Parts: sequence; C-alpha cells; structure tokens
Amino acid sequence: MVNVIVELSKYLLAILMILYTLQCFQMVKKRDEHRQRAMLVKQLVVIVLFLSLSFLILFLKSGELRLILLYGQVLMYIAAVEILYRVFYKKASMLLINNMCMLISTGLVILCRLNMEKAQRQLMIVAAGSALALVVPVMIRKMSFLKKLTWIYAGLGVVMLAAVFVLGRTTFGAKLSLFGVQPSEFVKIIFVFFMASLLWKNSSFPQVVRATVIAGMHVLILVMSRDLGSALVFFITYLVMVYVVTRNPIYFAGGMAGGAAASVIAYFLFGHVQERVTAWKRPFSVYEQEGYQIVQSMFAIGTGGWFGMGLYQGSPESIPVAEEDFVFSAICEELGGICAICLILICMSFFLMIVNISLQIKNPFYKLIALGLGTEYAFQVFLHIGGATKFIPMTGITLPLVSYGGSSALTTIIMLAIIQGLYILREDEDEELERIREALEQNAQEEIQA
Repeated sequence: MVNVIVELSKYLLAILMILYTLQCFQMVKKRDEHRQRAMLVKQLVVIVLFLSLSFLILFLKSGELRLILLYGQVLMYIAAVEILYRVFYKKASMLLINNMCMLISTGLVILCRLNMEKAQRQLMIVAAGSALALVVPVMIRKMSFLKKLTWIYAGLGVVMLAAVFVLGRTTFGAKLSLFGVQPSEFVKIIFVFFMASLLWKNSSFPQVVRATVIAGMHVLILVMSRDLGSALVFFITYLVMVYVVTRNPIYFAGGMAGGAAASVIAYFLFGHVQERVTAWKRPFSVYEQEGYQIVQSMFAIGTGGWFGMGLYQGSPESIPVAEEDFVFSAICEELGGICAICLILICMSFFLMIVNISLQIKNPFYKLIALGLGTEYAFQVFLHIGGATKFIPMTGITLPLVSYGGSSALTTIIMLAIIQGLYILREDEDEELERIREALEQNAQEEIQA
C-alpha cells in the first residue's frame, strides 16, 4: 500500500508544482485586487498540499516521528511569515513571500530526505533570518542616509573578506568560513550597496575606475582564498551594474575580455580549477577521482526522468555534498524533471519581479540596488544548476533558499527583505504621483470654474 501511495505521489507532486508555477506567471498580469488575493490564497493552498504530501511520504518511508514535529514547525513558519507581512507591511508583494516559502519548502523536503539534522538546522536558521528580516523593509524605507556610506561599504567588505583569507578555515581547498559563518555571503549585499552609492549620481570614467579598483580588490581576495564561485558572482554583478549605469558597451566588452583572461590565468595557477575543468570536460575518464561527483549527479538527473523515482526511491545520497552543491540533482532524481523545471521557472519569476521593481522605481540609487541584488540571485541560480547539469564547471555555489547553508539562506532572506522594502518604496512613489496628479486636476477644474 505504501508503495502505491509513493508511486501516486510522484504525479501529484508534479501537478502541484505545475499549478504553482502557472499561478506565479499569471500573477504578473494586471488583475484587479480581488482576483490577485484569490490567486495568492490558491498558491498558499498549493504550498500546504505540497508540504503535506511530501512529509506524508517521508514519514511512511522512514518512520521518523520527528518528521511530524518538523512538518508542524514548517507550517507554523509559513503561517507566521504570511501573517506578519500582511499585518506590518500592507503594501508588500505577497507573491515574493509565497515564492520564498515555496523554495524553502522544497529545500526542506529534499533536505529531510538527505539529512534530517541538517533540515532541522536549516529551518531554525530560516526562521531566525525571517524574524530579523522583518525590520529590513522599514529600514530601507526610513534610512535615506544609506546612499552616503559609500566608503564604509567598501572598507567593511574588504576587511571581512581579508579576515577570511587570513583566519578562515579551509574547506574543499578553499577558505570559505570564519567561526562557522561564510562572510562572503553577507559581503555580496554590502558590495551592491557600495556600487550603487558610488555610481547612482556620477558615472564618469574616474568614478568607474574607482568602482573597478574596489571591485577588483574584492575579487582578488576571493581568488586568493580560492572561493572562485563567489568571485564570479562579484565580478558579474560589478559588470552588469557598471554597464547599466554607463550604457557603454566598451566597458562591458572590456570586462568580459578581462574576465576571460583571468579565468585562463586561474586555470594555470590553481590545481583544483584544473581538476574541475577536467571533471567537466571528461568526467568518465576521471570517474574514481575528481569526476565522481559530477558523474553521480548526471546519473541522478538521468535516472529521475520526468516524474522522478519518488521520495526514498532513489539514491541521491551517493552524490558527495548533495545537500549543498548538488541539491538540484537530488530534486531531479526523486521529484523528477518536471518539478526541477518548475523550480527553475519559480526562480525566474523571482528574478523577473526584481527586474520589474528596478525598472519602475524612480530613485536611481534604489533602482541600482534592486538590479544588483537581482543579478546576484539569478547568477547564483545559474552557477548552481549549470554546475549540477554539467553545463559549466562546478563552482560550489549553493541554490538560494533550497540548498543547505545557513549563511546563504540568511543572506538570501535579507536580500528579499530589501527587495520588499524597495517594492514598498515604489508603491509609495506611485501613491505620491497619484496625489500630485489629482491635485493638478483639481486645480485645473477650479481655474476653469473661476
């Protein structure tokens, strides 16, 4: 009987993911407020059904009683986030909140399958991060002086990365963490604020040179720490923000050429880069060594097919560090290609919403903030999925909100809270424009009557 339920659950989970994804993109269309609220409620129902069915299968297959407690805690977390944002931020984008909850739920389901202890720790970190992030939108809304802290952002970012380089613990050949925290994740946000505060008013050549020097310092420290995935994220974010501000294709072309040259140099300087490139080009030739991880990932993706093997029916635990670096492969194997594609589309809808906020907000500083954070998020998703599917060499970047990783989850939640603050600012701008328009119309009517 259990096997029948597990088999049916594969198709039901795929249908739920498809329904949620369709609702994400339907919400983008202009609709009246009543229909939007109804669709948001439907999304919540789908999230709860997805969680309920997934945890039921996990419990039936493992018999772990603590799964019941964890399931209740996840539901309480989702309810708390949804209620608190509706109470304190009536202008907030609830679609962003729903997407965040869906990605976190998917990540917790696959983490429970792979490692129960890590799933419990992840939920605690996510809950703490969400509580902390509740104050971020009001800070963005009230603290207008944030655009004046240019060199504080620069100094803080460089010092934090340098501290990891000097004192950090080496993991898989790279210095990533300091006292159990990965500072580069937090510096990603600080770096975006630095670039925006430096360039929002002045995008002249000397200013671009200053931005390039500071960005180069960030990237160089990360390269020396052998955290090449984060170095790529910083570099692409810098390049996109400079190009958008200046609209000068020469900067973009020069940056891409410089990045390509730096990649070649890194290949010859670092042995672990050569190993990852070899594993990418010829994984089966080095299957028992550096190619083992990517080969197991490819087996997992191919085995899952469209609907997956079902929870506890595959062997994603055979992929080394699956919870962090190859969670997408684990999802493909047990939840299926359809769920994995829907996950990508949900991440895309996240990015499109952030870009839409960036395009519509009037303040150039906040416009750049939204653009930079959106670029970082989208590129992290690309690096993780590209590495897991052998599209690009593996970089060790986590999938935001889905992979296990306290620093990554915490900073992504803070990033989304900043986006919420910018969304609320945009709503405030729209209301102000509407008030000005109504006042002008009223004045015009009074003049006509006079």
